[in-house]
Amino acid sequence: MAIKFQYNKTSLGELNKQLKMRQTALPTIKSKESALRSEVKKARDTARDYRRRLDALTAEYDYMSALWGEFDCSLLRVADVRLATQKIAGVRTPVLEDVVFEEKAYDLFSSPAWYADGIDLLKRVARLGIECEVYNRKMELLDYSRRKTTQKVNLYEKVQIPGYEDAIRKIKRFMEDEENLSKSAQKIVKNRQQQAAEGSML
Repeated sequence: MAIKFQYNKTSLGELNKQLKMRQTALPTIKSKESALRSEVKKARDTARDYRRRLDALTAEYDYMSALWGEFDCSLLRVADVRLATQKIAGVRTPVLEDVVFEEKAYDLFSSPAWYADGIDLLKRVARLGIECEVYNRKMELLDYSRRKTTQKVNLYEKVQIPGYEDAIRKIKRFMEDEENLSKSAQKIVKNRQQQAAEGSML
């Protein structure tokens, strides 16, 4: 990234201000990146754990697959999923508060005896599935933010800070050269004036 600047003190002051701001912000951004990295790992591990538990429950569900054909699917449905938000390293992430189920009453005498266990199993599968999705979403949000933060760290570290330092160095060299030229010109003028003064005395 080419940094635009002019060879003067105003530009030098502005570049110094920009450089200082980035150097001050860099440690904070790095610690945010580190925190996000660890939170992404935690969310990924938790999502993986929920997935394992969901697979185990689904296997239990599959075990009863012959019976599910006679199950009345209208007995249970997810009425509401209550989510809250939690800020992690400045990123808003979803948190599952509750899953509300709507159950229809059924006749205990005419329905198969396993219906109660089936409804309980379906509730657990639904809750775990929703929790798994919430953690996957949380992981996606945190990972996206971590990638953006890593890009910013790299931009500051590898592009902007060296760019500003280089521009400042160029301006300082230019101003030093200009000052040296000015001093040299003054010396030449002074020497010529002295020579002219000496020549007029003769």
